Amino acid sequence: MTIPDTPAEAHAPGTWRFRAGIGVFVLAYAVWGLVPIAAFAGVSATGIATLTGGIVVVNKIMLLASIAVMGKPGFERLKALLLRRLSPPGDTVGPARHAIGLVMFCLPLASAMFEPYVDAIWPGLRPKMWEAQLVGDLMLVASFFVLGGDFWNKFRALFTRTAGTLDDGGSGSRA
Repeated sequence: MTIPDTPAEAHAPGTWRFRAGIGVFVLAYAVWGLVPIAAFAGVSATGIATLTGGIVVVNKIMLLASIAVMGKPGFERLKALLLRRLSPPGDTVGPARHAIGLVMFCLPLASAMFEPYVDAIWPGLRPKMWEAQLVGDLMLVASFFVLGGDFWNKFRALFTRTAGTLDDGGSGSRA
C-alpha cells in the first residue's frame, strides 16, 4: 500500500475515499425509497410523516458526510461529472426554438402565479388534478433543454450577485 504524496491524490477519483464518498452520496438518495415501502407496509400517515422528516435531516447529513469523505477535489470531480450529464448543451438556438422555449418557460410560471386568484374569483373553474400540475412542472424543466445551454447560463447568472451583461453593440435603439 502506498501513501499518497499530496492531499489531492488522497481524494482523487479511483481512490477508496472517492468511492466511499460516492457510496454515501448514492445512499443519501436511496434512503428515500423507504417512504413508499412504508406506505405499502401500511404505516400510518403520522409514521410516514415522521419518517419523511427524519429522512430529510439524514439526507442532508449524509450529503455533507459524502463531501467530507471525498474531499474538495473529489467533490469537484463528482460535480463536474453530474453537471456534464445533466446540463443542457451550450448550442445557440434559433428564433423559433427560442420562442417555443420561452412559452414553455413562462406558461407554467404564469399559471402557478394566477392560480390562487382564479380560484378566488371563479371557484371550480380550474381542474384540481395533480396530473396537470405535473405536466406544468415537467414543461418548466424541459424548457431549459429547449432554450439551450446559453439560457441555462443566463438563468444561473440571475443568482450571481456579481454577474453583469455584455453589450455587443448590435442591438438596442438607434441614436
